[in-house]
Amino acid sequence: MSDPESVFAGCIPALMTPCDAGGKPDFDALAEKGAELVGGGMRGVVYCGSMGEWPLLSDGQRRKGVEALAEMNVPVVVGTGAQNSARAAALASHAREVGAAGLMIIPRVLSRATSAAAQRAHLAAVLRAGGGLPAVIYNSPYYGFETKAELFFDLAREFDNLVGFKEFGGRASLDYAAEHITSGRPDLKLVVGVDTQVVHGIVRCGASGVITGIGNVFPAAVLRLVELCEKARDGDEDALRSARDLDEALGALARFDEGPDLVLYFKRLMVLEGNPEYANALNPDDRLSGSQRGYVDTHWARFRRWWDAWHGARG
Repeated sequence: MSDPESVFAGCIPALMTPCDAGGKPDFDALAEKGAELVGGGMRGVVYCGSMGEWPLLSDGQRRKGVEALAEMNVPVVVGTGAQNSARAAALASHAREVGAAGLMIIPRVLSRATSAAAQRAHLAAVLRAGGGLPAVIYNSPYYGFETKAELFFDLAREFDNLVGFKEFGGRASLDYAAEHITSGRPDLKLVVGVDTQVVHGIVRCGASGVITGIGNVFPAAVLRLVELCEKARDGDEDALRSARDLDEALGALARFDEGPDLVLYFKRLMVLEGNPEYANALNPDDRLSGSQRGYVDTHWARFRRWWDAWHGARG
């Protein structure tokens, strides 16, 4: 397994949970997909975050998924979303025990989520349970709490394993994280957490990594986008133009990452890309409408044609 501290300095797909028609997870298929993605150049994977639909799984099921990935030597960053701090800490402890590569710490939800003191205690409990596992805090407007610099550095002074920040918000949130937390600190990682902000996050905010949804579907395209952005950050204007072209072409599909139906859209795209094990939802009542399905199918075909013909697909 690769150096765990480097897992946040690259492209990391957040895995979905394949399942049968009744919603029973297929952890063998999960591990195989993780191994395939890492074999194709991804730095590691995340499981189980919003893409894996952690609220729909038991803690035991989530542990099985992490164990399946670890047994395949897939560097896995474990998402710690849970209904309370004790369960989140238990997931972090399990991640450490099975040899996970890192933690993606989701703030406290549902109860006292807007309290900075409660969030400080929650985040500290999870960091403590993770031992030496490198961890990033997950900022997302969906969780109702935004970790600011004061709280981040308060925690970082106590926990050496807090190595960075995953930002799911838009440009303003990434700008804040870069300006007030991660810039000038090579030991801290800023990770872009939403597919629509990869160019801005890497080129303008100095992000070291990307946690991606669309990268499950088009891994080669997302790896190429990250490569171009890294070159552009170093001053390569041709790379910047190519990155913007690719970002625009991916845009109609990448924006699914911002909405509540992201998993349904990405699972449909996985099926279109030849992965039938993603045809079902964990909740059998969850499905795209006919119009949504037609929309995603059209834009998948359009991007496929564009990517196959694009001169910049290879360096």
